[in-house]
Amino acid sequence: MRRCVIIGGAEIARYDEVKSYLRAGDYAIYCDSGLRHREALGLAPDLIIGDFDSHPDPHLPVETITLPCEKDDTDTVYAVKEALKRGFGDFLLIGVVGGRFDHSLGNVSILLYLDSLGKRGMIVDDYSEMEIVSRQAAEVGPEFPYFSLLNISGTARGITLENAKYPLTDAEICCDYQYGVSNEPLPGKTARIRLKEGRLLLIRVRSE
Repeated sequence: MRRCVIIGGAEIARYDEVKSYLRAGDYAIYCDSGLRHREALGLAPDLIIGDFDSHPDPHLPVETITLPCEKDDTDTVYAVKEALKRGFGDFLLIGVVGGRFDHSLGNVSILLYLDSLGKRGMIVDDYSEMEIVSRQAAEVGPEFPYFSLLNISGTARGITLENAKYPLTDAEICCDYQYGVSNEPLPGKTARIRLKEGRLLLIRVRSE
């Protein structure tokens, strides 16, 4: 199954960092002003979606879905739902965080939505990658100098964190006390994360 890459209009400064996550055969959906990244990413669109309030419709010979400006779903959320209808289960979202915090937070919530459906989702920006930890264990390799575990959905319990500067055993993290910020894998080790209940947002930081 091909992976679906969704490109939003948030700023991307380190294109080489972001492009390193792209794979041959990715299915690319550009959302409205995400089209401004098309040339720098070197990724041809398979589908264009948007209300074109922030970027003109380029009228490319590519399937295009034009949305109304007034709607419940943002262009990015609509793109995710459309890709789900088309059978995609693995998602990479780029250009979706940064700038307006409301859009950024809404787009991070897409990871929760995908996780609730048993789908895989990752957000990549200039400095980090983000994904949800829930049913399966997760790892942070020594190539990442820092990582954070944040709770953005209820309370996570039974958290075990090994091979990290600040380990955890049968711990819990709730939304109103985020003490899992800026941890580090032990030198040369791979940190491992498991939890028994709930979900956590794992942010692996590549550079500052």
